[in-house]
Amino acid sequence: FDSLPPAHYKETMNTVLVWIQQSETKLSMPQVAVAEYEIMEQRLRDLKALQSSLQEQQKGLNYLSTTVEDMSRKAPAEVSQRYRSEIEVILGRWKKLSAQLVEHCQKLEELMTKLQRFQNDTKTLKKWMAEVDVFLKEEWPALGDSEALEKQLEQC
Repeated sequence: FDSLPPAHYKETMNTVLVWIQQSETKLSMPQVAVAEYEIMEQRLRDLKALQSSLQEQQKGLNYLSTTVEDMSRKAPAEVSQRYRSEIEVILGRWKKLSAQLVEHCQKLEELMTKLQRFQNDTKTLKKWMAEVDVFLKEEWPALGDSEALEKQLEQC
């Protein structure tokens, strides 16, 4: 009986596996191009919430690792190996998920910065175009008014 995991181990294992599966599903959804800053902010908040949830689940993962280590000292080699390989698979998925989360957050933050810069540049360009439009619609000076023509030439 010493080589069998405690009941809490199975519950924790199921909880962690379900969480990993749900998180992998969320991250595997194809990302579509978005040009609305608010939507990008919401996505970033969702990813940050997932990162917080990952940190909360870390306790369960630590418990599983510790329990497997304890069992492997008491259990026969084949039982020990089975639990070790099971936890190694989970740890691999966990690390991959953690890396994907960090990567998605960084990429989204970079894209948000680029979008913000683009929106600012667009605003500046539109303002400049409006000023040019006003200038082009101004009345042209008479041909004989060389001073006014010189001013307009400088403005151009």
